[in-house]
Amino acid sequence: MSDSDSDPLAVALFSEVFMADQLARNRLSRALPKGMEISHFSVLNLLARANDERSPAQLARAFHVTRGAMTNTLNKLEWAGYVHIRPDWDDARRKFVSISPAGRTARDAALAAITPILNEILDTIGADRVRAAIPVLREMRIIFENSGQ
Repeated sequence: MSDSDSDPLAVALFSEVFMADQLARNRLSRALPKGMEISHFSVLNLLARANDERSPAQLARAFHVTRGAMTNTLNKLEWAGYVHIRPDWDDARRKFVSISPAGRTARDAALAAITPILNEILDTIGADRVRAAIPVLREMRIIFENSGQ
């Protein structure tokens, strides 16, 4: 297959993935509490689920963003009182981030706001079909993660 040829199946797959991503982000963004962005919720959700500190570099790697982008997100979360950022006591050049009680409350409120949307999609598509799609999407993610190195 030459570079100018495209596989219709691949084009259809990625067209659907990109459009679903865009529509999901728009809908979830509108449902999140005022001032919260998807990136904010994602960081708070990771920290709440991990129940442990992470360095900004670890968070940047987890979300596949630059350290600068993560620093920007963390600064906004710290300003809102949703995270605590402390120096590493062994290496003052490093920092650690943890979720604050206010951050946990904000994360829980955001989750409550988006859960009906997620449940609606799950109910409409059906749990079995969603379970069947997850391995394919996960494998795509892993391929992209491994090919970007």
